[in-house]
Amino acid sequence: MSERGAGVSAEPVVIDGGDRSCVRLLLELRAHLARLAPGTVVHLMATDPAAPIDLPAWCHLTGHVYLGPVAQAPTPTYALRVSADPRPTSPESPWRPR
Repeated sequence: MSERGAGVSAEPVVIDGGDRSCVRLLLELRAHLARLAPGTVVHLMATDPAAPIDLPAWCHLTGHVYLGPVAQAPTPTYALRVSADPRPTSPESPWRPR
């Protein structure tokens, strides 16, 4: 993975969220995104049935750009773009603004 401030890759960064619940998934996603350069596209694989609802809402809350589901992915996969200036959330509650 590229570090924050490094150039943006032409290929998306793929994060396998597996079957984690959305709370755990968002905590891990937040940590991953903090290390990525603004503008990086991320493909998040997540089988939690709440992911297609929670992920766009979380992106709206934090300022990351939700790009939608990735077509023809073998596992449910959602794309987003890392914000240059994301809004922080509570350390233990990724769905609550800090």
